[in-house]
Amino acid sequence: MGFTKKHIFDEQQNKIANYTKMIAHPARVSIIQYISKNEDCNCNSLVQAIGLAQPTISQHLSEIRKVGLLKQTVKGKNLFYSINQDKLNECRRVLNDFFVKTQVNCSKK
Repeated sequence: MGFTKKHIFDEQQNKIANYTKMIAHPARVSIIQYISKNEDCNCNSLVQAIGLAQPTISQHLSEIRKVGLLKQTVKGKNLFYSINQDKLNECRRVLNDFFVKTQVNCSKK
């Protein structure tokens, strides 16, 4: 695996890149949409709903968890997921600010 140069970019640029990486795969978009509609679902329900193998779903859940978008609850031997709405709002604000500022910069030309 290659060495990343994240240190040469500011915190906001890295945050934008992390959020966009998280939603850069259609399976992750589908997982987020499913969890937002079906709070407290586990990996098995995601496998049935989305149609991907359990290890694949687990890997995508891991990528989503890296940015903190998912809350986890343990019930018995099962792990259930829900959307962390505070992190969802932060993600939305960060991405919206990026696009608004970019559009403003373009219109100044």
